[in-house]
Amino acid sequence: MKRVIIIVLDSAGCGTCPDSYLYGDEGANTLNHIARDYSELKLPNMVSLGLGHIADLDNIKPAPVPLGAHGRMQELSAGKDTTTGHWELAGIRLEQAFPVFPNAFPSELIEEFEQLIGRKTIGNEVASGTEIIARLGDEHVKTGFPIVYTSADSVFQIAAHESIIPIEEQYEICLAARQLLQGQYAVGRVIARPFAGVSGSYQRTSRRHDYSLEPLGETLLDRVKAGGLDVRAIGKIHDIFAGRGTTVKIPSASNAEGIKLTIEQLQQDFSGLLFVNLVDFDMLYGHRNDVQGYAEALMEFDRGVPDIMAAMHSDDLLLITADHGCDPTYPGTDHTREYVPALYWSPSLQGGINLGTISGFGSAAATAAQYLNLKYEDFGISLYDQLFPR
Repeated sequence: MKRVIIIVLDSAGCGTCPDSYLYGDEGANTLNHIARDYSELKLPNMVSLGLGHIADLDNIKPAPVPLGAHGRMQELSAGKDTTTGHWELAGIRLEQAFPVFPNAFPSELIEEFEQLIGRKTIGNEVASGTEIIARLGDEHVKTGFPIVYTSADSVFQIAAHESIIPIEEQYEICLAARQLLQGQYAVGRVIARPFAGVSGSYQRTSRRHDYSLEPLGETLLDRVKAGGLDVRAIGKIHDIFAGRGTTVKIPSASNAEGIKLTIEQLQQDFSGLLFVNLVDFDMLYGHRNDVQGYAEALMEFDRGVPDIMAAMHSDDLLLITADHGCDPTYPGTDHTREYVPALYWSPSLQGGINLGTISGFGSAAATAAQYLNLKYEDFGISLYDQLFPR
């Protein structure tokens, strides 16, 4: 009854990689800079698994002998967004990045979108979500026109007040955008950004929904499901893969709920993959340059690690990793191109294994597939023999 658990600490990068300069991200190091600037940061459980032994994390003191295997993965795909990172973790390498719109969307595209949904829109800017809602929220409430915006990522974001445009209609509007945004406009994600509240205190709600492109090839999720095993998706994993390859969809509204749901799922009997995304690190703290909030979220997850480990079966394999960086100390509020941690643990794993620098996030998919006795060679470099030497 083998199971692989992949937990993505969304945006928890661990240092500048050789191609960071291509993205203007030289010197970014999400985890190290949080530890540097927030002296109260304590992550004893992840440190016990080997976090402090990862190169370039000089502000995180290592454990004498790690319980797990530790290393860092370098992304091979072009891009530094959520979809690209997760797809590569699941075995798909993108040679060409999703399109971005640093000057906002062409007017003819917006006009076609407005015709599709039967409403005018406002915004069409590169903006922070919280800032543009605060600035244009009153106009939206008065006119009923959705707020459209993007960022440095390949996203088409649509914000609307839940009392002005009901949530189901917001989702229909996003589906219309997803169908429109193909070809040269095929952004990685269309994102519903519902909000509530009154003028001066608008707040985004937990009913965000992501509409991704369908993966461009077979993923780990597809292969596990085709093998007759479960693929249980917590958080936005189901959305990132456009619903493909999932057998059980488990939404979560916060990191705390995601951790709780992970433990509950592990206490059930199933074979296959449990794939978890914890988005608060990125959405609430990285993009808002909130070092303290990010640090406290890391400590919250770290406190949950022993319960996750205790709920695992003897033949389960855990990977704690990330999909990109979002250094809250770095100029701007965008994702940063970084290495990501690879912390492996299993009750049957011998500790103290240094995996070094691993080429490609696809090693996660290859290792998981081989562990589950599935075809793995086309995903990337499997670490199975390093984790479980004969």
